Amino acid sequence: MPYYTSLGEIPPKRHIQFRRPDGALYSEEVFGTEGFVGPTSTLYHIHPPTQVTGWKQLYGTRTEFLETDVMRMRHLKSWGRDPQGDPITGRTVLLGNADVEMSICVPAEPMNYHYKNGSGDECLFVHFGSGTLHTSMGTLTFGPKDYIVIPKGVTYQMIFNDQPEGEPPARFLCFETMNTSHILPPPRYISKKTSQFLEHAPYCERDLRLPQAPLTWDESGEFEVRIKARDSVHAYIYDYHPLDVIGWDGCYYPYCFNIDDFSPIVGKHHMPPPTHQTFEGHNFVICSFCPRVLDFHPEAIPVPYNHSNLDSDEVLYYVEGNYKARRGIEQGSFSLHPQGIPHGPHPGTVEKSLGATWTDELAVMCDTFRPLHPTKAALEMDDPAYPNSWADWKPEPVAGQAGEEASQDTW
Repeated sequence: MPYYTSLGEIPPKRHIQFRRPDGALYSEEVFGTEGFVGPTSTLYHIHPPTQVTGWKQLYGTRTEFLETDVMRMRHLKSWGRDPQGDPITGRTVLLGNADVEMSICVPAEPMNYHYKNGSGDECLFVHFGSGTLHTSMGTLTFGPKDYIVIPKGVTYQMIFNDQPEGEPPARFLCFETMNTSHILPPPRYISKKTSQFLEHAPYCERDLRLPQAPLTWDESGEFEVRIKARDSVHAYIYDYHPLDVIGWDGCYYPYCFNIDDFSPIVGKHHMPPPTHQTFEGHNFVICSFCPRVLDFHPEAIPVPYNHSNLDSDEVLYYVEGNYKARRGIEQGSFSLHPQGIPHGPHPGTVEKSLGATWTDELAVMCDTFRPLHPTKAALEMDDPAYPNSWADWKPEPVAGQAGEEASQDTW
């Protein structure tokens, strides 16, 4: 994770005696990655974390992809999706490959168990809703437009507050690594010598919200923990609360980052999508397109140029703002543009953008370096007319319409 931190009580040295008030030893757990040569944290439990019983397989998690030999642009309309399941079982995978899977969740039920992903990291983007993430490393409160990065193996329970009357139901995206890589800040933002965020980074340590107290739950009873691994979710039982950590330190932990704290990088001419990069895993990146000042050259074209990203599939999730450069795009839409197919502004939107100085768009993008495939759920949301929405282009000699709002995302 970005930097070293600690919470709760820890001894002065690792791997030495550290005793409970009753004289018994706390149970030390080294929580590490990459064969203990990657980021680690050291946790101190009231009870031995190995005391589990009742293993059983609950359900399979292998994703079935369809139309794997079809390459076309897609528009998935997810708005109005009926709530279902809890914050884990309610996740519906829409797109994925061997590196990352993207799902949408509109939970209907509370999560009455604890969970850990033993297969990969998760990055959640909360579109609507607020609540508390109770983890083995402390408590994270979350709200709209928060990214929540949950590293592989962290035990957690996600509890949503009741939505105020008139508000949309709670909704979040999940990006999950499928290749054992970790979701981290881009290396170009980080000092190689100190791991500090550099001055040109669009966010820094001050923007990250780390786990806080309450940390320790010292309760006895029967507590179900579900773990995802080997294409299945298994359940096992603790006879004490699984979040019984009295203290920990290290560089491996969950945290929150709100997209409104991303500081967009702007320029005299249109800036390419990598300037919006926020996180990355192996073979994919996650970007944040935020409200920002537009290009300030007197003859700048504010909307993105036509382009072919020859190595990447591009997925954009539309959070809020003005999307006039995309016909039919709405809040909750996903657009998918496969590698190698040129794409860009819809007809007429280039001229209408001229003179604009500000965009209020807010969107989350994922670029992958292997083709993405849709699931049955994605095909049910798919707008088959979308690939033809550029076809009726006619020149519009209406240059210089200053003062109009900027056309929105077209990459």
